Amino acid sequence: MDAGGSFGVLYKSRSRNPVQEHVLRRKTSKDNCDRFIPNRSAMDFDYAHYMLMEARKGKENPVASSPAKEAFRKQLAQALNLNRSRILAFKNKPPTPAQSLFPETSSLQQAKPAKPRRSIPQTSDRTLDAPEIIDDYYLNLLDWGSRNVLAIALGNTVYLWDATDSSSSELMTVDEDTGPITSVSWAPDGRHIAVGLNNSEVQLWDSISNKQLRTLRGGHESRVGAMDWSNHVLSTGGLDSLIINNDVRIRNHIVETYRGHHLEVCGLKWSSSGQQLASGGNDNLLHIWDRSVASSNSPTQWLHRLEDHTAAVKALAWCPFQANLLASGGGGGDRCIKFWNAHTGACLNSVDTGSQVCSLLWNKNERELLSSHGFTQNQLTLWKYPSMVKIAELTGHTSRVLYMAQSPDGCTVASAAGDETLRFWNVFGTPELAKPAPKANPEPFAHFNRIR
Repeated sequence: MDAGGSFGVLYKSRSRNPVQEHVLRRKTSKDNCDRFIPNRSAMDFDYAHYMLMEARKGKENPVASSPAKEAFRKQLAQALNLNRSRILAFKNKPPTPAQSLFPETSSLQQAKPAKPRRSIPQTSDRTLDAPEIIDDYYLNLLDWGSRNVLAIALGNTVYLWDATDSSSSELMTVDEDTGPITSVSWAPDGRHIAVGLNNSEVQLWDSISNKQLRTLRGGHESRVGAMDWSNHVLSTGGLDSLIINNDVRIRNHIVETYRGHHLEVCGLKWSSSGQQLASGGNDNLLHIWDRSVASSNSPTQWLHRLEDHTAAVKALAWCPFQANLLASGGGGGDRCIKFWNAHTGACLNSVDTGSQVCSLLWNKNERELLSSHGFTQNQLTLWKYPSMVKIAELTGHTSRVLYMAQSPDGCTVASAAGDETLRFWNVFGTPELAKPAPKANPEPFAHFNRIR
C-alpha cells in the first residue's frame, strides 16, 4: 500500500517520313561504309536550282506548271526536310522559378518561416479558493465538462464554475451520513454529472435543472473514489477493489463487474474508442480491460495485468494521437511515468520524475505530456514526447497537486491541491484552429427521468 501516492526543355519531335527513310537508306555502288551520311549541300543546291528555274516558269506562266511537277516539288521538299522549319523549338515559354525543374532547390529558396516557439507562462492565470477540499490521493474531485463547466467537490458539496462567464453555483450537498463526496465525473454530453459518495452510492444529476435523476446502488460496499464514462456506460471503482460498469439507460444498471485488484481502485480511464478501460489501484497494479474480450470469455478476465509500478497507480492518460498508447504514473515509492502499448502490454519507456506522480494530461495539440506532483516541489511538469525532455516546471501550489482537469479546447489546465487553492494554467497554449466541442448525443440520457 502506498500512503503517499502520485498523480523541361520541350522540343519539337518529328517521326521520320517514310520517303525520308527511303532517301536516307539509298546507297550507290561506291558506298562501302557502315552508315550513310547524305551530302545535304549538293541536295540543297539541286533544290535551289529547281526552285529558281521551275518555280519562276510557274509564276510567269501558271498553265505551264503541271500537277505532276508540283507534286514532285512538294515530295522532294518533304524528303529533304527543307520546309525551313526549326528542328529544335520551344512550344512553351521556359518555366518560371515557381515551376522549377528542381523542386528541392525551389523549396529551399521559398522556405516557410520557422514556427515561433510557444511561450509558457510560469505562473497561473487565475487562482480560486477551494476550502475543505479533501487532501486524499485516492479520490478524484475535479472534472471539466464538454460544455466548459468545471466541477469540484469541496467536502459535502459540489460546486460548478462556468468558464465562459466565470460564474459559480452550488449543484448539490449531501449530509454527513452520506458524504463526503469522493469523486465527480461529467458525462460526455457535458450536462449530466455523476457524483460518487463515501457511502458506496453514486448519484446522477442534471446540471441545467439542478435535479437529481437517480441513484445507483447495490454495486459497491464502500466509497467510490474513481469514475469514468464511455458513452452511456459509467464505470466506477471503489475501496472494495471492484470495478462496475453501469448502463444508466436501464433499471438494472450493473452490466459488468471486473475483479482483478485486491485493494482500492483509485484510477479509471476509458480509451477514446470506448473499447479498453485502464484501471490503477493501491495494490500497485495496472490493468487493461477489453470489453470484447470480457464479453466473449469472462467479465472478470483482464486483457493485461501490469505489475511494473512499485507504488499505487492513480494517474492514467490515453494518448490522443496514438490510440494504443497509455501513460501511467506511480506513487511516492515509485515516482515513475511509464508508457505502455495497450495491444501487447509492453512497457515502452519509464521515466523517473523524482517525485510522486498524482495526475497526467496529454496536450491535444502538441506531442506533450503534463504531470502533477507531490513532495517536494508540488509542481506541474511539462514534458516533450517521446524524448521526455522537460519543457517547463510550473510552481505555485504549496501542497501536493492531487487533481488536474483540462478545458474542452485543450488549452487550459485546472489544478487543485491540498493547499485549498484551484489554479488555472495556460500551459498548452492556443491552437491555430481550436476544435469545437463535439455535439453530444442526448439519447443515452433521454430517459433519466423515467428511471427510478
